[in-house]
Amino acid sequence: MDKSVGNDNLISTEEGKIAELLKKRNLQKVNENSQKVHPRCTFYTKYGKRFLDLLISIPVFIILLPINFILGICTFLDVGRPILFKQTRVGKNGQHFMMVKFRNMNNKTDSEGKLLPPSERTTKFGKIMRKYSFDELLNFWSVLKGDMSIIGPRPQPVFIYDRMSDRHKMRTALRPGLECPRIIHNEWNNGSLYQWSYENDIWYVENVSFLLDMRMVILLIKMVFSLRHRSDQAVGRGISYFVGYDDDGIATSYKNQLARMEKEGSL
Repeated sequence: MDKSVGNDNLISTEEGKIAELLKKRNLQKVNENSQKVHPRCTFYTKYGKRFLDLLISIPVFIILLPINFILGICTFLDVGRPILFKQTRVGKNGQHFMMVKFRNMNNKTDSEGKLLPPSERTTKFGKIMRKYSFDELLNFWSVLKGDMSIIGPRPQPVFIYDRMSDRHKMRTALRPGLECPRIIHNEWNNGSLYQWSYENDIWYVENVSFLLDMRMVILLIKMVFSLRHRSDQAVGRGISYFVGYDDDGIATSYKNQLARMEKEGSL
């Protein structure tokens, strides 16, 4: 299988073991203690949101065609074939779809044959692509097809979705989006970005409205033009996959859980 397609080659052996351990130890307890999610169901969520997506995505997709053609040529000259990164993502109601983006990384692997961290594989041209989110422009095709929305929880790879609690899987009650800017405060003591992000997604699912989407579009535009955000995107800074829920029931990353286990001497 080509390394630009699929999920398995993204998972290190150690990460997979920790994820499996947390799943066996904590997932059932998290499911039992989690609050039930009540997705908002209105005329806007049924029809208006999709109409707005089409209203925006059709002209944008047409305008971006020549730009994407040029980016495709540049990507070919940078990383060769294939020029596209394809990955199965989880969409609305847990249905799978294929997300397509321009490649911005090479396929260098470690001794186990697993891909190196994004910061070590991103090419110079790839950093420019990531910095200005050019690699994401093809996502408007997914919006046009109906797999995604302009605003909504980011679609997750299958292996990440499988690690989520029943509550957090309800992020998929709506179509996934290009972005779902964090709008609620981070109330978790350990500063878990995954817990914050997933709870923000759930809050969005329960409160979605036209006015909220307009507010989030403004926040999304600010993110695009944020120097700090663009810098982090360019180098893949801070990327560490979600591995499950710690003993406190908080969604945690591989790096955070590894540090905790090393401190507790439970590795």
